Amino acid sequence: MKKVAVVLSGSGVFDGAEIHESVLTLLALESHGLEYQCFAPNIEQMHVINHLTGEVAEGETRNVLVESARIARGDIKDLADANADHFDAAILPGGFGAAKNLSDFAVKGSDCTVNSDLVSFIKAFAKDKKPVGFMCIAPAMLPHIYGQGTQLTIGTDEDTAKAIEAMGGVHQACPVEDIVVDEANKLVTTPAYMLASSVSEAAKGINKLVDKIASMLK
Repeated sequence: MKKVAVVLSGSGVFDGAEIHESVLTLLALESHGLEYQCFAPNIEQMHVINHLTGEVAEGETRNVLVESARIARGDIKDLADANADHFDAAILPGGFGAAKNLSDFAVKGSDCTVNSDLVSFIKAFAKDKKPVGFMCIAPAMLPHIYGQGTQLTIGTDEDTAKAIEAMGGVHQACPVEDIVVDEANKLVTTPAYMLASSVSEAAKGINKLVDKIASMLK
């Protein structure tokens, strides 16, 4: 059975992994008969957001791995221990955690850096031409991993697209229900909640992304 690594970045759209995107990804993988293992870095979150008010919870700290375990129902491993040789593909759901915890794109934009364990892990997939899927804001990290000319989408947000272009990425505008495929890199991206106004809308692009990853694995 083919196995997919799913990298999470916390739990909750404003400071971690987008929960709907994460669960939809796991469901879509199972529907294709693909096994998966969740990972997250064992680091502190950039900050904690009160999702009821949208405000920063001053003085509160949370661990990205511990929070991601909520989504994975405890079946999750430290990203530092992940070995790309054990997997056929990788997928990263979005949420602000991708831009705050896996990288600092939310703060530094095109001057951002990306978590070194994540870079090493995904670069191993790139080296072996294994398919990788990124969704929502997560594709903003891709130029740092795949280099100049990487084709990707975060949807239609012009400012984010400009920052990606400044890093050397090639951004393609894309509707919520569609995907952008960089065939040379076996890289699939979709806007998800960068554009989605409902869980069913997000599901259309996410399902198409997983469909494409599954077809690449055949």
